[in-house]
Amino acid sequence: MKDSLIVVSGGMDSITLLYEYADRIALGVSFDYGANHNAREIPFAHLHCERLGIRHIVIPLAFMKEYFKSSLLSGGEAIPEGHYADENMKSTVVPFRNGIMLSIACGIAESNGLKRVLIANHGGDHAIYPDCRSSFIEAMNQAMREGTYEHIEILAPYTHITKSDIARRGKRLQVNYAETWSCYKGGEKHCGKCGTCVERKEALHDAQIDDPTEYED
Repeated sequence: MKDSLIVVSGGMDSITLLYEYADRIALGVSFDYGANHNAREIPFAHLHCERLGIRHIVIPLAFMKEYFKSSLLSGGEAIPEGHYADENMKSTVVPFRNGIMLSIACGIAESNGLKRVLIANHGGDHAIYPDCRSSFIEAMNQAMREGTYEHIEILAPYTHITKSDIARRGKRLQVNYAETWSCYKGGEKHCGKCGTCVERKEALHDAQIDDPTEYED
């Protein structure tokens, strides 16, 4: 039964979730909020939705780039290099990004007669991103249920697993990770040095997947 909407960026996590729950997903929604990498990610979201016969739409959120402070919205040169565990990665936080996206996705879901909103936050995000943690998801889920006639719910099955676990699921699903984007700098190739690139390399290595990514280094 196609009862769900997915927030799909075009990255490894959301594309894996897209394939894992394809039989339940009626609509894929991407958000263009002016991030350095949106132009690289979103075409992959459209590609995979089209391949699976899932309608895909892009919602523009240009106001976020204008009014929000984040290195993710300030050009590729502003993105710090290193691991997500490093303190400097906090500069990549876009304040309340998932809250804004989930709110919009909730309204779109109810407008289209859908019951659930899928999001691919995962355990590796918890240290840096407050709106990826289980406590946030639970609170947002409650707000969405209470704020809609149809009691729209969040389905976030990756909340307590790692990106490596997600890559292992993708391997079983035969997801082609060459057709995904991770790098926060948004250049012609993955930089290989920012937090998302480092995490991508580790996840593919741990899942014993030959890394198909073109890196600058």
